Amino acid sequence: MTDLKFWLTWSIFIATYAGLALGSVPGLRMDRTGIALVGATLMMATGVLDLNQAVSPESIDFKTLFLLFGMMIVVGMLRLSGLFERLMGMAVRRISTPRGMLAATIGLSGILSAFLINDVVCVALTPLVLHLARRKKFDPIPQLIGLATAANVGSTGTITGNPQNIYIGSHSGISYLRFAFRLMPVALLGLGLTYLVVCIVYRNRLRSFSNTSEEEHHPSTPNADEGKPRSRAHARLQFKTGAITLVAVVLFFTGLPLELVALGAAAVVLLDRINPHKVYRQVDWSLLVMFTGLFIVVRAFQVHVVTGWHIDQWTWLLNRPNDLLSLVSAALSNLVSNVPAVLLLQPVAQAVPEATRETAWLALAMSSTLAGNLTVLGSVANLIVVETAGREGVTISFWEYCKVGVPLTILTLILGIAWLQFVHY
Repeated sequence: MTDLKFWLTWSIFIATYAGLALGSVPGLRMDRTGIALVGATLMMATGVLDLNQAVSPESIDFKTLFLLFGMMIVVGMLRLSGLFERLMGMAVRRISTPRGMLAATIGLSGILSAFLINDVVCVALTPLVLHLARRKKFDPIPQLIGLATAANVGSTGTITGNPQNIYIGSHSGISYLRFAFRLMPVALLGLGLTYLVVCIVYRNRLRSFSNTSEEEHHPSTPNADEGKPRSRAHARLQFKTGAITLVAVVLFFTGLPLELVALGAAAVVLLDRINPHKVYRQVDWSLLVMFTGLFIVVRAFQVHVVTGWHIDQWTWLLNRPNDLLSLVSAALSNLVSNVPAVLLLQPVAQAVPEATRETAWLALAMSSTLAGNLTVLGSVANLIVVETAGREGVTISFWEYCKVGVPLTILTLILGIAWLQFVHY
């Protein structure tokens, strides 16, 4: 029976990760969420894991799910309040050149993504960036690519920047402050590289289609006050959600349990007269389901396969937790996506000697995140931007994105590896 479970585990695991790598199942309209859910169900239905094992805390990381859910509620309310719209409008109000708008887009996307989960930030900012670029008669493609790549780079800086960092924060024991202290410089320097790479690649396209924007022709147009509160109630909602978000971010740095802070902030923002169903629609339920399914699949693989690998003897990898682990993580992240890659590499980071274990966790977070910029398929944030733009008639092809993604990924990975290797504090 043990041998049967071993081969069943291998078969289901390979099928699940192959589906994740392809992003779909040929002949079916399944996405990565459905693939993860089917894989988890098969692990339980075949007896590889029983139900109690599958739903135990050793299998499903409830802290990660709670933190993700809480942050999605908070960011959903920020979006509904129009605060993102207002911030974007304020950032570009006095900008008259495409390069200026690009700098504002990259800065706002990167900073917000560092604290508020990059995928959700891209959902909120993509329509705004596209609308503003068109209104100012700028080429939208450099702006949108800058938005997507900056969201990935900026999210490197903190635990709440993206889903894989949230998982790493839960398992590594690294505090929010320590994590930001080590990786925020990489994120900030990376945002500078993002601006330079986009400017170089699109040096001829970062020009306005006319010398004067529509705003200058019509300074009194209603669009000039993008996101401005329409009433006292609206102004109060913006102030409340903004204040709660700032308080939550500050509390993250105090060492309080991150999941409790996020859930507490979500509970407070829901204490309002706004229809809660509008907020719930902002939650990426498919991501939460995918996480749950992958937790079960990976747990089964760890129990029946990984335990026999003697990872603690992999000195070729464990003794090089920065450069080699980063390269393995970057490659695997582009094969099966960054979240599944981090779940799979978690036992490796855990087996690294204690003296360098923190560096291993940070390298895993840094590399899996920055690797997401390599291609359009590298991260959910990229797909959100490209698909949203496509629905609005702006096509960003795979190769168009790679013009920026490939060099930027190489440069930022070199930066991240060098920073962790030579800067110690």
